[in-house]
Amino acid sequence: MDAATSDTKARVEGVLNSVTAADRKPGTEQLRSALVDAGFPSDSVEVTASRTPTGLDADAVEVAVAAGRNCVVAQLRDGNVTSTVLPLLAGGRCLVGTAG
Repeated sequence: MDAATSDTKARVEGVLNSVTAADRKPGTEQLRSALVDAGFPSDSVEVTASRTPTGLDADAVEVAVAAGRNCVVAQLRDGNVTSTVLPLLAGGRCLVGTAG
């Protein structure tokens, strides 16, 4: 992993850990706003739905931030943040599915 991607991973983890310290189940927009406020470009941030179509809390929320040709992908579950670095998908995004 190059230094820029390593730095991005550390910054993403720091932001997400701060958010989950204040709220164990943060919402989609809360997560997106925290990352954008931390300086990540809005178009590089992807976040899955924090609520199901029936209004229940999602078991986990996935967050991804594009970093060059890589993505920092994190999962938030029960206030815990786990992250990894994966390559960009062929379409230039980090997560599969409809952009939200």
